[in-house]
Amino acid sequence: MFKSAKPIFIYVETPLHVGSGSDLGIIDLPIQRERHTDFPKIEGSSLKGCIREAFEERAKAEDEKRKIHIAFGYDPSDESEVIKENFKDKEHFASAIGFADAKILLFPVKSIKGVFAWITCPRVLNRFKEDLEMMNYSNNLLIPSEQGVPLNSQVVIDNNKVVLEEFAFEVKKDQKYNDLSQQLSEMIFKDQKEPFLKSKLKTNLVVLNDDDFKDFVINSTEVITRTKIDNLTGTVSSTALFNEEYLPSETVLYSMALFSPVLIDEFQKSFFFDENVKTNEVIADKLVQKYFVDNFPKRLQIGANSTIGKGIVKLTLG
Repeated sequence: MFKSAKPIFIYVETPLHVGSGSDLGIIDLPIQRERHTDFPKIEGSSLKGCIREAFEERAKAEDEKRKIHIAFGYDPSDESEVIKENFKDKEHFASAIGFADAKILLFPVKSIKGVFAWITCPRVLNRFKEDLEMMNYSNNLLIPSEQGVPLNSQVVIDNNKVVLEEFAFEVKKDQKYNDLSQQLSEMIFKDQKEPFLKSKLKTNLVVLNDDDFKDFVINSTEVITRTKIDNLTGTVSSTALFNEEYLPSETVLYSMALFSPVLIDEFQKSFFFDENVKTNEVIADKLVQKYFVDNFPKRLQIGANSTIGKGIVKLTLG
């Protein structure tokens, strides 16, 4: 059982496609979605693999590579003889670091004023608050029950309306939305040296009702038609036309990094260089967390089409 956790905020910088396989619908290659809500998500296994790869790219010495296998789980595809010898007869053990599915928090939608708005809804905010509480993450997040915007909103027209895509919504201006946007901006963009994104979120947040939010995250993703040109004829290959769905740039998701002590005593000793760690699970848990925080990547490429610049994200650890 994991002993502690930290939130990970994922800010999508270039359109992101984490696929769920081919489909018989209008979109040939849709993104991953929750079954019961249809909200976009990223499977925890996908996120874990990408973060592990970032750790591996930085690891040079055999000892650092060994720590990765202990923390993230043993990978038998590693051809290093030193690694194979170290894990001989100890291949089957749970990793000390786990990841929950990344859930949607803020979704960008074209606005008639202010260029675009970040939308969210009470359903999303309530489960975000519950997840923060589960992680023992200190928060006093205010969850509005009605549609609204901050008092200084830049997306409002006629004092109480926002127009998103071709749809107009009546919204309430209230200080509680200022407080909410302030709280979210400080969590999501706390490591940002430039204040632009923080200030943008404080003025361009819109809380919609759950049903309207669901309609936007289903119908306002990017759908790109891709094709392939035959080198011999210079024309489109007959079987190469397909549609691919992407989460748009500026989308914000969150996940949870989950920490537990290293399970095998011999690995505890070699991982932490401390004979006393195995008798103190609290210390062991904190050391795993420290290892993760110290090596945490600030940017990743997640999902498909890395060679055409897709799926670049910025990460913030709560």
